[in-house]
Amino acid sequence: MLKNPLLLTALGMTAVVALLGVLDTAGLAAFAQQEVAQQFSSRAWFIMLVASLIVVLVLWLAFSPYGNVRLGADEDRPEFSTVSWLTMLFAAGMGVGLLFYGAAEPLTHYSLIAQQLPGGPAAGHAMVVTNFNWALHAWCIYAVTALVIAYYAYRKGQPGIIGTPIRYSFRRGSWVRPVAWIADLLAIYAIAIGLAGSLAIGVFQVQGGISNLFGLEGGGDTLKLAVFFVLCIAFLLPLTMDLSRGMAVLSNIAMVIAFVLMVFILLVGPTHALMDGIVDSVGGYLSSLVRQSFATFPFFGEAFEQWFQAWTLNYMVWWIAWAPFVGVFVARISRGRTIREFVLGVVFVPSLFSLFWFGVFGGLGFYAAQNTDLPVVDVALNQPENTTFFVLNALPLGSFTGALTVAAAFLFLVTSVVSAAFVLAMFSTGGNEDPPVRIKLIWGVILAALGLAMMLTGDTGVVRSIIALGAIPFVFILPLLAVAFLKTLQHEERAAPRGEARP
Repeated sequence: MLKNPLLLTALGMTAVVALLGVLDTAGLAAFAQQEVAQQFSSRAWFIMLVASLIVVLVLWLAFSPYGNVRLGADEDRPEFSTVSWLTMLFAAGMGVGLLFYGAAEPLTHYSLIAQQLPGGPAAGHAMVVTNFNWALHAWCIYAVTALVIAYYAYRKGQPGIIGTPIRYSFRRGSWVRPVAWIADLLAIYAIAIGLAGSLAIGVFQVQGGISNLFGLEGGGDTLKLAVFFVLCIAFLLPLTMDLSRGMAVLSNIAMVIAFVLMVFILLVGPTHALMDGIVDSVGGYLSSLVRQSFATFPFFGEAFEQWFQAWTLNYMVWWIAWAPFVGVFVARISRGRTIREFVLGVVFVPSLFSLFWFGVFGGLGFYAAQNTDLPVVDVALNQPENTTFFVLNALPLGSFTGALTVAAAFLFLVTSVVSAAFVLAMFSTGGNEDPPVRIKLIWGVILAALGLAMMLTGDTGVVRSIIALGAIPFVFILPLLAVAFLKTLQHEERAAPRGEARP
């Protein structure tokens, strides 16, 4: 351990952030918000350009002759059935964020847009923005990272870490090794900060659910700390054991619960209105996709600029923060598939699920806002962690569905942190697929400390700013990975004609 500079540096960087956050939460929050605002103001164009060009790249790879290239040896075939594979994909990249923002985010966008447009058009535009934040761009960012990791790990037999494409493709030059080392370090840092932020948001969600179920009116800091403590026990203990299959089962259970909730709302709620909204929002999203992909809102005034930075821009770097972590998992379960199969499964199917999810939860929120006296918009603005439960309470079996939501959020959190600690340990030990238990435990403790620091802010907006601060440096690594990958494909792969299987 003491002879591993990457591990020591990564642990030091994340430990400093965690310590500063715990000792001076307000100071960390203020610094993160100020620094992120400055970075977003000057680099919004670059972040959106990188994210949108990644979408173009991923789609091109799927339908180019390189789509026939297999992620593994030519004779390899998929380890998992298509259904099992797709189920695991959902659990890997979505998690607690869907539960937290399903109803809250569309209503938040609606509150601002409604100042300029009437209720109906405002709701439509709010859904377009929400869909843009959660669909193709998110999954293409995940896909390109997973694709690169899978290709070099399973087809080229190289370590499954972020710096590998740089080392392999550019081999010569004094800059290669230090840049690859920095790429590994920034990936570790982005994963740690991103997962810790998701942990904090998940604690807010679980706290809100428990408060709602038992009428605790927010529960205060005591409940928040109690939830956090239980979560720490739940994810630290599994790190001492080999529970990879068990973690997958728990994650799938959480995904099933989420799916049941969505179907329940669709059937019990205003079904026809929800389906109308889903069809309309998907059409709006597709028709405005190109414009939204390159929109930075430079001439819409300060309010819209801040809104864009706080949501869409923040989401782009959030997906980038999660990309190395999700990438390892998705790469692992995708061995043996062609690039075309990979993209179709990793990008399009989860994107469709996201569109449907927000259409159901967001649609129910809009229906309540426009057809009832329920203060759903106020709840979304002031208590976003309670919005999902508030919406569920308007339907039959509100307490039961609320309890299911809490259970799903808890399971997503535990499995995500356990998996993240494993990936961090693997990355920081040079791609070791069986990292030592002590390294996993150290990362588990670091993630807990980081999560505590972010949780103490008590503000999801601040948490997103801290996540962005950790992920922004990695934005500059993604284009380099893409160039390295394309370089290797061009020089080492025989591009078979489209539709023709490789030998």
